[in-house]
Amino acid sequence: MYRYFIYISYNGTRYCGWQKQPNGLSIQQCIEEALSILQRQPVCIVGAGRTDAGVHASWMAAHFDLEQPIDDVDGMVTKMNSLLPCDIAIERIVRVKEKAHARFNALCRTYRYSITEQKNPFNHEQVCRMSLKGIDFSLMNEACEILREYTDFTSFSKLHTDTKTNNCCIDYARWDKEGDLWVFTISANRFLRNMVRSIVGTLLEVGRGKRSLLDFRHVIEAKSRCLAGNSVLAKGLMLVEIVYSEELFY
Repeated sequence: MYRYFIYISYNGTRYCGWQKQPNGLSIQQCIEEALSILQRQPVCIVGAGRTDAGVHASWMAAHFDLEQPIDDVDGMVTKMNSLLPCDIAIERIVRVKEKAHARFNALCRTYRYSITEQKNPFNHEQVCRMSLKGIDFSLMNEACEILREYTDFTSFSKLHTDTKTNNCCIDYARWDKEGDLWVFTISANRFLRNMVRSIVGTLLEVGRGKRSLLDFRHVIEAKSRCLAGNSVLAKGLMLVEIVYSEELFY
């Protein structure tokens, strides 16, 4: 068998998420259908993660196996992009070693969450619009440093998931101003279901003065989702990077 990594970008607005669902169109389904048409046989892909409905990605990864090697990888990318809808794009396809796994071999994942007060008809599907009056972003960045002190993020996880552990190692978390946007960037070895959106919602409560830094710490330590803030809208969230060891590639 020949294993390949496929890198994808997509606008998740009209999809039920990455993973195939019985009652909605998914990113995974669209890519598998395009691959299967070109290969003239069923092809399944395994994603590096599962973005929720409405979440976007500028750099998602998945792997798939074929019995025969791809003769023209660039040509395959072109053909897939001609088959896929305009809101899904194939960026690259690369050969990897047989045991390379898009999900389990990912060393780091990075998400961005973007908010603004400005109405913009060109980015309204990728940015969450809200009032930023009185929000203390410096205080929220102090709370971001607290995140890096912990590994158990049960308080920010969707309930009743099938994960074996709620431990994650957060390497970076920070709010930065980019033009009329405030962007929260967070990197970790793995993320729980709904984790970034619930962290953002809780950080905004800190920024609005509804929670102190000590309260924020208590939320994490309580390991209870009901104590954290509400999750923000999915549309402001984007997966932007997945890092792998060079040893997986030829």
